[in-house]
Amino acid sequence: MEVENKINISSNLVCPIPKSEYDKILLAHGSGGSLTHQLISKIFLTQFNNEFLNTQHDSAILEIGNNKFAFTTDSYVVQPIFFPGGNIGDLAINGTVNDLAVAGAKPLFISLSFIIEEGLPIDDLWKIVLSIKDAALKADVQIVTGDTKVVEHGKGDKIFINTSGIGLINKNININPKNCKPGDVIILNGSIADHGIAILSAREGLEFETQIVSDTAPLNDLVEKILKTTNNIHVMRDPTRGGLATTLKEIATTANVGIEIDEDEILINEEVKGACEILGLDPLYIANEGKIILSVANDDAQKVLEIMKQHEYGADSKIIGRVVAAHEKIVVMNTSIGSKRIIEMIAGEQLPRIC
Repeated sequence: MEVENKINISSNLVCPIPKSEYDKILLAHGSGGSLTHQLISKIFLTQFNNEFLNTQHDSAILEIGNNKFAFTTDSYVVQPIFFPGGNIGDLAINGTVNDLAVAGAKPLFISLSFIIEEGLPIDDLWKIVLSIKDAALKADVQIVTGDTKVVEHGKGDKIFINTSGIGLINKNININPKNCKPGDVIILNGSIADHGIAILSAREGLEFETQIVSDTAPLNDLVEKILKTTNNIHVMRDPTRGGLATTLKEIATTANVGIEIDEDEILINEEVKGACEILGLDPLYIANEGKIILSVANDDAQKVLEIMKQHEYGADSKIIGRVVAAHEKIVVMNTSIGSKRIIEMIAGEQLPRIC
């Protein structure tokens, strides 16, 4: 008896990105900016379209029985693998924990897969494993499954790490990029661009008067305290690839709202600011690994801010802007000199391989 083939084969087999635009993958396709979004919307979402992916959240929100879960996955290819303030191991744990946390979940379990290049010193692998253990303990998550592959020398770049994570969400919590509303206040928990500049300084051997270190950190405890304070947290995002600017633009586009931010309220460490000026980089587009953006109902903003300031990863929290009904899908920055600047997604790649 012949079995019916129920696989739905797409009738349109022509690549939706015209070859006149791009016929090869560029580093910029991994920047988190406009080319990344083009890749996701025109290649992946057209073929894998479903209700979970369409939210374009940092995690998929799944309901199984009476339980609500967040499920996320990520890959880490940072170069160099050791940098001021961390390494690829704790970066992988913290990044996965944060993707779950900003979905409103309590991170529980993480998978860990290594792709190791032949020739990696065993001591380096051992240091990475120890940092993974320490990061998991600090974030109170368990490594529950994994895999190891080794590729030939010259076929990788020392080590890549892939993770997946599962977290449990309280039924009353509904964090979603579409929930951002006019009248909301935008809160950021500290200085921006530390991670990207720390990676660049290690990669290029740059020296500054004061060492710039990555801000990589687990934010789940901070998020848990925020969520105990109010149910009026509409959106949470960690501004990693593409930085603060791209993340705000994503929120504005998804929620069909306008966002206004104030340049004077965005904290940038002097060493980072100086490095960006010398190198011609815009800190708004540089990756962070221990930062969180909140869209909070105005009535609860001060209460949330006070709670954040009491936490080690929120001591420098500030209100940096607001959500408005005007100029939908556009982010506007009020600059220090009194002008207005429209903030778009980054088109190219400022700093590749930063996470």
